[in-house]
Amino acid sequence: MRIISSYFLLMILFVSCTTTKTIIEHPITFNDERKILTLEYLENRYGLEQDSPQIVPKMIVLHWTVIPTFEKSIEAFNPATLPNWRPDIKDVSGLNVSAQFLVDRDGTIYRLLPETTMARHVIGLNHCAIGVENVGGTDDLPLTKAQLKSNIWLVRYLKDKYDIDYLIGHYEYTLFENHPLWLEKDAGYRTKKTDPGPEFMFEVRKSVKDLDFKELPKNPPEN
Repeated sequence: MRIISSYFLLMILFVSCTTTKTIIEHPITFNDERKILTLEYLENRYGLEQDSPQIVPKMIVLHWTVIPTFEKSIEAFNPATLPNWRPDIKDVSGLNVSAQFLVDRDGTIYRLLPETTMARHVIGLNHCAIGVENVGGTDDLPLTKAQLKSNIWLVRYLKDKYDIDYLIGHYEYTLFENHPLWLEKDAGYRTKKTDPGPEFMFEVRKSVKDLDFKELPKNPPEN
């Protein structure tokens, strides 16, 4: 009896130490207008003529929304077209920004789009990148430990599901400018990013180093 009791105690401890997560489906609008705009984006920005807005994931990009709540973040991503408060990129494409995933401040993971449907979240790489947005990211509302744990879990989930080579923070996207994955045709179309911060990326990378992601390219200095 003592051996059996010890066995069950070990099983309880094992289960309690195992992290389990649930992905909640919370689809944003992907109507005919958004589909057409996505196909136009793929063709005009990347030279890719496709019948469907599908991608082959090779990269995971982590972000922060700098929006304080889940509800307001969904409100920003849901429309098919860019709202008036993003006129700086309006002339490039009317396709609204979004991501495949959104992680709330309590760590809850929401899937906004199918993982292999293109979302506009990173210049030059949308055709091969799965985006993970995190609610918050301001000085007053830094990303939480719960979000960190969920990002680590989600990275592992996606790496196990797809043949993904790279894990990057949004602020690192320009390192790929001379890489074969980089398809942006406009040499002047860049925006400076800081999300989700080097500290957050350090913690995520430290926790998934066993997944053996490829090293990020090193951009040569400008002449």
